[in-house]
Amino acid sequence: MDTLDTKLNDEFSGKVVRKDLLHRVKKGTNVPTFVLEFLLARYCASDDDAEIQAGIEAVLATLQDNYVRPDESNAAQSRVATKGKHRFIDKIHVRYVEKEKRHWASLENFDSQRIAVGEKFYRNNDRILEGGIWAEVTLVTNEVDDDDYAFYVEDMRPIQLSRFGFDAYKEGRAKFTRNEWLDIVLRSVGLEPGKLYRRLKLHFMARLAPLVEPNYNFIELGPRGTGKSYFYSEFSPYSTLISGGQATKAALFYNNARRRVGLVGFWDTIAFDEVAGIKIKDPDAIQIMKDFLANGRFSRGVEVIADASMAFVGNIDHSIQQLVNSTKFDLFLPLPKEFDLAIMDRFACYLPGWEMPKNSSDFLTNNYVFITDYIAEAFHYQFKHTNRYEEVSRRIKLGKAVEGRDEKGIKKTVCALVKLLHPDNAPTDSEFDEYVEYAIEGRRRVKEQMNKRKPDDEFALIDLSYFNSEGKEVVISCPESVGATATLDPDRKSLDIEEAVATKRKKPTAQPLDSSAADVSPKEIPTDSVTASTESAEQPAKPEPVERQKYQTDHQL
Repeated sequence: MDTLDTKLNDEFSGKVVRKDLLHRVKKGTNVPTFVLEFLLARYCASDDDAEIQAGIEAVLATLQDNYVRPDESNAAQSRVATKGKHRFIDKIHVRYVEKEKRHWASLENFDSQRIAVGEKFYRNNDRILEGGIWAEVTLVTNEVDDDDYAFYVEDMRPIQLSRFGFDAYKEGRAKFTRNEWLDIVLRSVGLEPGKLYRRLKLHFMARLAPLVEPNYNFIELGPRGTGKSYFYSEFSPYSTLISGGQATKAALFYNNARRRVGLVGFWDTIAFDEVAGIKIKDPDAIQIMKDFLANGRFSRGVEVIADASMAFVGNIDHSIQQLVNSTKFDLFLPLPKEFDLAIMDRFACYLPGWEMPKNSSDFLTNNYVFITDYIAEAFHYQFKHTNRYEEVSRRIKLGKAVEGRDEKGIKKTVCALVKLLHPDNAPTDSEFDEYVEYAIEGRRRVKEQMNKRKPDDEFALIDLSYFNSEGKEVVISCPESVGATATLDPDRKSLDIEEAVATKRKKPTAQPLDSSAADVSPKEIPTDSVTASTESAEQPAKPEPVERQKYQTDHQL
């Protein structure tokens, strides 16, 4: 136990656990992480090796006797009926049935939907009525024949937090320096900060940004095996991971047939894993996504407003240096073809996944960390109830190259870092400057790729800058593109206007129909041809002289 462990235990007693013990128990069980952490905090709160070993044995014994597995539900019900009473570890829900004017409890793996429950158990546990919580639940057999239920809840001890106190969280945070708190958050996601340099630490904080900042659009592309999806699938119960496949507007946004809001209405964060494999067949889905990414609202017959953030993670199978020095390809190469410039322009931050280390036990922490459920609740509370945008806007001063969406993306990234590391107060000037520089780099990486794709100068202002606390303007660069002319000064396609107009006025020669033309794939059409066709279509063709003469004759008649 080091100094930080001791301090964390003193300030957040009962809300921390040793991560190495979790790794030891987790390998041999298929139990949710927060259940194991709860039991470890109860039985292994010691530094004595003998006590810890005895505690681990107690945890395993408790799981063996009390944890209900889905395929054992009938045996569990029989156990209560035979013994008259038994304690289970399971997820309990309480719902109000309007017709009967009463509440009923249900246990997820126990597989009973009609368990009597007293008011005292749900009155002081908000989450039990909103999705349910994991708890130790003592069930008793009901001996009254006239009642229409077989079991009732005699006692309940929540494993997950039934309430979260943000004030206590802030008070505890005030006892630590910024760097100490940064290391605590990193340890809580399983990493040992002593193995990471400062820039990597900020990268890991950026992965957490969608969990604390609403309507935040984030993208990370990089090699496989760097833990991109873990933060959204395992760390928080308020985020969901969509792994490839088809993304429909009904599932994501709104189902008109059922009149039901999609995933954006139920999750803090929606992460798209293997983003290159996403298939969006309905053009309306892309348009709705554009609207939602822009301002958190869209219309599908009804106006829908939601706070969900979106994170897009995927793999890059090419050399980064080759991509930034290529005149044809860019760092958005893995994105599906439906993701046009309008989608890309809505990304607030592009995390350089190629800088992240591969998953390795060398980076795992063995120290004390926050119980996952506790820190996830802290992030969820800040997502829903805190807004630091005005505070950031008052302090930040950006350069002239920063345009509308650049400004919004930069500020939201800074807001997320402030929430993560300063829930109790404002950062110092030097800390604030560090966050601004990181946010600008993440946004500039987005803009450089758009500028490379666009044939004109719409996104040419890539030298994003800010004025630091000393009043000096600082231009921020992306490390991978420094000196890469193909990215910083891409070639523009010239267009001879006079030649284009003259060509347009020529009467087209009739061509025989080719039945194979319909079989040509868009991928086989040269990019230059597509661009030229698009540019020509923007100027309407004048009618031919013969057509004008016929029109005039008909008009006179």
